Amino acid sequence: MEIKTMTHREAINRCYELTPQLREYDEFMYIGVRWLPYTMFFHPKNYHSKVINTDNMGFRLTQSHRGWVSPAEFPDDVAVNIVIGGSTAMGTGATSDAYTVASVLAELTGEIWLNFGGRGYNCVQEAIIFMLNEHSLKKINNVIILSGLNTLTLEGLPDEYTTEYGKYYYSYEFSHYMHKYNQSQKGVSNACISSDESKTQRIIPRITEKFTGWLDQVDEHSVEKIFTDVYIDIDQRIQHAAQMTIESAIQIQQLAKSHNARVHFVLQPLSRWSKQYFHPCEEEMFNTVDYCANNFWRLFQRLCTPNLHEKYSSQIRQGCIQAALPYHDMNLLMQKSPALNDNIYIDHLHLNDLGYREMGRLIYEYVI
Repeated sequence: MEIKTMTHREAINRCYELTPQLREYDEFMYIGVRWLPYTMFFHPKNYHSKVINTDNMGFRLTQSHRGWVSPAEFPDDVAVNIVIGGSTAMGTGATSDAYTVASVLAELTGEIWLNFGGRGYNCVQEAIIFMLNEHSLKKINNVIILSGLNTLTLEGLPDEYTTEYGKYYYSYEFSHYMHKYNQSQKGVSNACISSDESKTQRIIPRITEKFTGWLDQVDEHSVEKIFTDVYIDIDQRIQHAAQMTIESAIQIQQLAKSHNARVHFVLQPLSRWSKQYFHPCEEEMFNTVDYCANNFWRLFQRLCTPNLHEKYSSQIRQGCIQAALPYHDMNLLMQKSPALNDNIYIDHLHLNDLGYREMGRLIYEYVI
């Protein structure tokens, strides 16, 4: 197909024309993100729209035979099941809550499935959100960890944002604005001026404070800092992301033991890892996203190559085998789907209603 050149604004508008529900997801996450302890951030709570709805804790609702359910409100007289992960587990791209993987599995199994997906979460945050909430569940049958790609993507951030606990979605923003806070605290500690200081000594800090305030205002309206993954060693990136993913999955497995729950790790699908040929609508959407990419998508530059798939998948598979944790690669399972050649991706990471329905069906048939 012919590749059309677009401005950033033209590309955004075209994305919304091709996939109207994306506008709702952008408004949902980027306007209403909540800052929380331990997980750092989560979805807005009690959010209501035709596309996405959340409970009073920010979890997305699931359609079930018992009505709409969520981690904050579900029948306590039956066992529940959980889908946990990042934005794919949450269902970014679905036109309504009824088309997420959790809702599809609820329909196919006739059981309660709760959506623990957190948009933008890496594997550690996924484990933490499970740890913070599993105590409220009396009995869990299955836990599906549908994950792997957010962590690999975010490990592409520059090394200056590396911590002993990995990299995460707001790595730059957290360090940047917390540094500002530290600087402001230094100013407070130096605010007491002794009575014998000269008038000039008292005036200079005030001028400095005003100048710093002006710089802060300029910074608040500055252009987004641009990141790419071109300087990151890809083998080290894969190894570190795989190790973090395995360790977090094992933590979830350990926590789920008190429920005698069956825990399954499913490597989430990536467009060019699961398909060789693409529908024209998918190709147009991929091209359009390239023209309005944010930092997260820029970190995808070297991931959308099939040869990386086996390297990453095999390392996670081996770790899961050692932990006696069932492992499944959705990229391979998708190749069994009759819908593989249809339009199922809305970008390289997220799917549409048909894509999520197929993923739920494959989990039902081959995983649980």
